[in-house]
Amino acid sequence: MGAGGNDLPPGSPLSPMKFSPGTAIAVIMANMIGTGVFTSLGFQLQDIQSPFVLIMLWVVGGITALCGALSYAELGAALPRSGGEYNFLSQIYHPGAGFIAGWISATIGFAAPTALAAITFGTYLASVFPDLSATWLAGALIMLLAAAHGGSHRSSSLVQRAFTALKVLLILGFCALAAGFAPEPQPISFVPQAGDGAVLISGAFAVALIYVSYAFTGWNAATYLTGELERPQQTLSAVLLVGTAGVTLLYVLLNATFLWVAPIGAMEGKLEVGYIAAQHAFGAGGGAVMGVLLALLLVSTVSAMIMAGPRVLQVMGEDYGVFRLLARTNDDGIPTTAIYAQSALALFFVLSASFERILLFTGFTLSVSAFVTVLGLFVLRVRQPDLARPYRVLGYPFTPLVFLLVTGWTMTFILLQRPVEGLWGIAIIAAGGVFYALSNRRR
Repeated sequence: MGAGGNDLPPGSPLSPMKFSPGTAIAVIMANMIGTGVFTSLGFQLQDIQSPFVLIMLWVVGGITALCGALSYAELGAALPRSGGEYNFLSQIYHPGAGFIAGWISATIGFAAPTALAAITFGTYLASVFPDLSATWLAGALIMLLAAAHGGSHRSSSLVQRAFTALKVLLILGFCALAAGFAPEPQPISFVPQAGDGAVLISGAFAVALIYVSYAFTGWNAATYLTGELERPQQTLSAVLLVGTAGVTLLYVLLNATFLWVAPIGAMEGKLEVGYIAAQHAFGAGGGAVMGVLLALLLVSTVSAMIMAGPRVLQVMGEDYGVFRLLARTNDDGIPTTAIYAQSALALFFVLSASFERILLFTGFTLSVSAFVTVLGLFVLRVRQPDLARPYRVLGYPFTPLVFLLVTGWTMTFILLQRPVEGLWGIAIIAAGGVFYALSNRRR
């Protein structure tokens, strides 16, 4: 009998010792499909109203995420340890670089997106039931899922896989029903129009890509569970590729549906674009039902982040005595202290954060971390050419270069056009460097 009293054989999908590839794919898809795709379109419509360009945002974002995922797959197979960027940068560059990456993940990388997904969950439900508080709904969701994931690998896997399957089915069902029942499609065309080419290379497109890159954040989530994944060196590349490609297709389909069924003016600048689209497709009553269902989609997003993020805190606790409490695990190997610590920080963001500003500076800061990590692929190949690489990135060097060029372009325009959010991100990174210096001196 294994830990936690489970009789399942090693390697089964619900093994108490390891997460299966199916669970890892569920974590990726649940991390990615959440706040961004159900809120970004409203913000993008403020500067871009061409349906072709809006869809291209998600296509470019998906290609970029795929390039990043393939690059991470090589790093994860060559450096198989939980912790994601914290593990990669510590071994490629310097422990200080890994510490800063871990600091980013610990402070905003998971806690802030968890809060934003929970806020969106509360906002959708409160739109249907105005007497409920969006803030209290968000806080309750975080606390319930923290308790669920603080138990065992079995309960954690069950929760994650069930809600991710529900999410994918609901998205496909929403798109099919909305297209079939919408009283009258909007007079739009997804074919390129005159002037679209200039928009594709504009600053507005680059800034809008930050919303998209935030929506795709999570394609690297499986690398945070590498140490608890079955046969990571053989399965990680397929997990990252399948999860990211599947989400890209769902994103394009979902945004095309929003634009097809709801007027642009009704969604422009609005947070709950899915609920607005559902109202136009199904009427007030049907919209209310879909609003509740769309809120349920976000449960798996919050769940996945509460599941993956604390593994970074756990690994930092193993390496730095000042964080040793975060490395504590229960009898089933679950980092319960880290889970509760991250959830408490997410609750703080729920109570204090401005939605759009926190989304932009979080997206910028996470882009910096991913940029440096993919760049490390080139560094590692030069420094350790003989290192065992069970998986080599397809299309090297062009695949990682595509990711670096697109990500670098968007970060540059964020600093130029939204400098406050960019500077907040730089401040978070600088604070991590200062904290590393203080922690290292104490060690």
